[in-house]
Amino acid sequence: MHVIDIDENNAQQYLIDESFNRPVVVDFWADWCAPCKQLMPLLEKLADEYAGAFLLAKINADEQQGISGQLGVRSLPTVMVFKDGQPVDGFAGAQPETAVRELLQKHLPSPWDAKVAEATELLDQGDTASAVGLLRSAWEESNKLLEITLAYAGALLEANRLDESEAVLDEVRLVDRDALHEQLMAQIELKRVAGKSPEIAALEAELLADEADHAVRVKLAVQLTTDAHHRDALDHLLTVLRADRDWNNGEAKRLYLDTIASIGKGDPLAAEYQRKLFSILY
Repeated sequence: MHVIDIDENNAQQYLIDESFNRPVVVDFWADWCAPCKQLMPLLEKLADEYAGAFLLAKINADEQQGISGQLGVRSLPTVMVFKDGQPVDGFAGAQPETAVRELLQKHLPSPWDAKVAEATELLDQGDTASAVGLLRSAWEESNKLLEITLAYAGALLEANRLDESEAVLDEVRLVDRDALHEQLMAQIELKRVAGKSPEIAALEAELLADEADHAVRVKLAVQLTTDAHHRDALDHLLTVLRADRDWNNGEAKRLYLDTIASIGKGDPLAAEYQRKLFSILY
């Protein structure tokens, strides 16, 4: 439960008792109050976004004058934050979303913190693709906070997605480019210099001798996928599919779809190559 209406029957339970479990954001409003009608949808949106990290308790000040008077409400809208049975923060009057978010951030973990923590565990377990997806989501939700930007770029680097990692790092303002930013950029360059495995180099040479050899191109794509060079792998498979959509009883298409699946659903790279496949098939 994210939102509740408060009256004298449940005030003790949800204003006081519940505030020992999580913060309770109390919104005092009235039907005649135009600023209240601007503020309430914003609070409800944030309650949904934080998914239960706080309880939004709505109090109609006209109908619950006893509660309003006891808490010293003198103007509407008034918002209070309850923790451990006591009001600890708040404001009076309608506020912009940025101000409301700043208030919440003082008393709550950010909604993306859990994603970052889960992604860190996944990286430790070697599940880089899932970690990249979570960090991308956290990066977007946090409006590209520096700390999350660097974590996301690091995960892309670990996934061998060097161009994308560099593009993310390039978005960091010059004034914010610290030692970690410099280290990640250096690691990107080192990986580029290291190049591809001998197996990939041998298959590339073989393909160069006969670029129409689809069997070699598919073998190369498989090896590239194994070494996490997903974009290059998909480009090779796309070349085969453009020449023969049903090559080797659909093997190229199956490998293409498997590669997209390994990148992760919703990933921009996966979405890009899903569109490219669609344009060929339909």
